[in-house]
Amino acid sequence: MISEESKARFAKEAAKYPPDQRQSAVMACLTIVQQELGYVSPESEQLVADYLGMAPMAVHEVTSFYNMYNQKPVGKYKLNVCTNLSCQLRKGEHALAHLKAKLGVDENQTTPDGMFTLQQSECLGACADSPVLLVNDTHMCSFMTDEKLDELVDGLRASGDKS
Repeated sequence: MISEESKARFAKEAAKYPPDQRQSAVMACLTIVQQELGYVSPESEQLVADYLGMAPMAVHEVTSFYNMYNQKPVGKYKLNVCTNLSCQLRKGEHALAHLKAKLGVDENQTTPDGMFTLQQSECLGACADSPVLLVNDTHMCSFMTDEKLDELVDGLRASGDKS
């Protein structure tokens, strides 16, 4: 299911903790799985649970709690739009609705071309910059007006078409 290289990375992460606290490496191991497979499947959760000596449900609780873990394949660009209270008061819901219309998908759906997956997100910790969204769990976009959303999607689509 995963490569020997990823298993070696598991070992490196688990070695950072005392033997009786190996489960502390669960997030790192899930990240390694996702980097290799693109998402964390129930089978890979089981693999992580077996490796760390954890109950499979305990691993699933981590996977399902954090937005950064994809539980199914996602598009090339995952767009997480914050709709928590601060963003909601500053048009976070509007930003999500605008992207739904522009991309032609609902929340937790991927565009037919596999380019974009749209997700609602809880607080991204940038309340003063709302509305905000996170691209591929790494790039924060702030003060997202309709125009900025259109520029972002069009720019990502153009760069994605070249790769």
